[in-house]
Amino acid sequence: MTLEQIHQEIDRASERRTELYVQLSHGHDPATAAELKALDAQLEELWGQHRALRAKLRFGDPEQIVKRARLEERLDRAA
Repeated sequence: MTLEQIHQEIDRASERRTELYVQLSHGHDPATAAELKALDAQLEELWGQHRALRAKLRFGDPEQIVKRARLEERLDRAA
């Protein structure tokens, strides 16, 4: 997924969450509350993907970063 696609998904989920809060303001409905809880989990996951992708774009592949750090650590110990 691209950052733009993630943002679109976040926007759609946020709009739906607003609708669900409005529905719940008229009275508690277990199905609506359950959908809201699932939507909150989805939003949390999307924001996690967003942060991870931004970090990858900014700093590079995490696996490569770890490999470089381990190599530097080995070189420091050998010196």
